[in-house]
Amino acid sequence: MTTSLQTIQQIQEPITGELALFEKNFKEQIKSKIFLLNTITNYIVKRKGKQIRPMFVFLSAMACGGITDASHRGAGLIELLHTATLVHDDVVDDSNYRRGFFSINALWKNKIAVLVGDYLLSRGLLLSVDNGDFNLLKLVSEAVKEMSEGELLQIEKARRLDITEEVYYDIIRQKTATLIASCCAVGAASAGSSPETIQRLKEFGSLTGMAFQIKDDLFDYGSDDVGKPLGIDIKEKKMTLPLIFALNQSSWWEKKKIINIVKNQSDKPDKVREVIQFVKEKGGLEYATNVMNDFAKKAIDHLSEIPASMARHHLQGLVEFTINRKN
Repeated sequence: MTTSLQTIQQIQEPITGELALFEKNFKEQIKSKIFLLNTITNYIVKRKGKQIRPMFVFLSAMACGGITDASHRGAGLIELLHTATLVHDDVVDDSNYRRGFFSINALWKNKIAVLVGDYLLSRGLLLSVDNGDFNLLKLVSEAVKEMSEGELLQIEKARRLDITEEVYYDIIRQKTATLIASCCAVGAASAGSSPETIQRLKEFGSLTGMAFQIKDDLFDYGSDDVGKPLGIDIKEKKMTLPLIFALNQSSWWEKKKIINIVKNQSDKPDKVREVIQFVKEKGGLEYATNVMNDFAKKAIDHLSEIPASMARHHLQGLVEFTINRKN
């Protein structure tokens, strides 16, 4: 069953005021007495995305009893720690762009970028410790640990290009799904929910996160208007679900040829296009789309165990937006 919510603005409607307050609080949370640091954090604030993570926190809290001050601190904690990991990721990946903007390391170099990431991490920790939100800090810290392990697992496997479908699911569960899971769990916990309800919302978030990442991986093979360069995962030697499935449908010779391109020739645009065409011909996009839709359906099924409410309706809309978004 689909909702009537088609746009991100419609999904945000019940929490528009909360998101405005979140944005105001976030600007305060990252302020510093250091001029250079303020310059950089102002740059970070100006290029923030769709506020998907705080949306999950607030809608989950609303669905579980109501948004509280702890909900706002939890959303701030997640955004501070997540932003820290993104700044560090750009250093690790030697990436000069994020969401069409120059990355922090591209503008201010690696040393400053690492220190800014550390600063954001410390601000998140202090926000929780100063307010005694140790349960929320535990939920989010577990997610950050999982994200680091997922990145390292992907790097380890990328060296040999031997990622199976099961390992791929492990990687994206840790890299992406665990953070959305923590958003939903933090929202439920901040509303005073039972451990069972917190776990249910966490599982809902994890399933949604799996669908979210598969959608992201599909963009690698899509059109040029998605805000992500085509074939970037191939160039970075990342084995995603469409490619894994395509290789599993191939002869030994085809598999050897494609893996050789990814491993040794992924810097050549014509070779990247060859891999993209191979994946399309082998049905990799259709297969990944079906798996994504299955994760989304399971996520929505989990929601049915939460009492019906406007917030639950909008959470379902957020799942549907996740798999139907254009960028």
